[in-house]
Amino acid sequence: MHVGVRAEITVPGGASVPLVPVAGVGVRADHTRRGVLTSLMRAQLTEAAERGDVMAALHASETAIYGRFGYGVGTRAQSPVVRGSHAKIHPDMPAEGGVRLLDVEQAVARLPELYQRIGPHRPAMMTRPEEWWHDKIIRRLRTVSSLLVVVHNGPDGDDGYAVYRPKSDSSLDERRLAVSLEVEDMHAGSLAALAGLWRYLLGIDLVGEVRTWARPTDEPVETFLADPRAYRSGDVQDETWQRILDVPRALAARDYGDAEPVVVEIVDPLLDSNSGRYLIGPSAVERTDAAAQLRLGVDVLSMIYFGTYRPSILGAVGRIEVLEAAAPARADRLFGTDRAAWCGTAY
Repeated sequence: MHVGVRAEITVPGGASVPLVPVAGVGVRADHTRRGVLTSLMRAQLTEAAERGDVMAALHASETAIYGRFGYGVGTRAQSPVVRGSHAKIHPDMPAEGGVRLLDVEQAVARLPELYQRIGPHRPAMMTRPEEWWHDKIIRRLRTVSSLLVVVHNGPDGDDGYAVYRPKSDSSLDERRLAVSLEVEDMHAGSLAALAGLWRYLLGIDLVGEVRTWARPTDEPVETFLADPRAYRSGDVQDETWQRILDVPRALAARDYGDAEPVVVEIVDPLLDSNSGRYLIGPSAVERTDAAAQLRLGVDVLSMIYFGTYRPSILGAVGRIEVLEAAAPARADRLFGTDRAAWCGTAY
């Protein structure tokens, strides 16, 4: 197992807690089916919790594995495609600011600072340590000549960027000369900045389509366009899986909606200290001896923690044990968020 460097993850309400990004989980082929993975996961999660990390997160290659270790789908994402040959920005869409292309060294110097300036403005966004930038962006900028970086500047300075590369879609047989643009990393501090980046991408000559990966599920790109059918949302799938390592700290860190408190019993088979009953309300979270109104595993807690899934839905399908009929509706209001959770960082 490779454990990434430590980072911070934003929780609903804007606070952040320590996060350990996890990658490269696996067992050697001649040692499988012996309980090695369970022992390995228990050791890693226990060590991270003892170190003070509040959450762990990963991108799951095999999604059937991680639920039994307390991970749940914390964020979902879509991969939209916009047909550049048919897409034009709607004439009523205001054009604010401009764009400029950066050379490699400008991008190396500017992107980490700009990402930090834009800030993790959605639940589940994470900070990006220096090691991440070198591994995922800077090294590739210096070795992949086709990788380009555009920055949007607004009234208060730079407020968005996109890292993209062209891919030839030309066909002599069909007498077609076109390219697609594959956007690998894009962040914007406002809808105006996001629209400005899309205006630029769709305005490049000979672009057949613009492809993006793992974008927020509520990003309203189709509303930017004169023809909304030029936009295809793509499949919505799990993006990141979160594992809450310190339930009391995680519950206390986030904000809650306006509703009467709910007593929730958390069951954590790997980290026993997390198990117990919690009184969760908009003014405080505390352990309690009161009777539970909802009972759920720590994996399901991750599914509702960022607002990605509604407790009432998970109760209706059996993922949450409902012990008081009115509790799921109150929990919906408590855990609901105004914006879809999204990580936006691959690792």
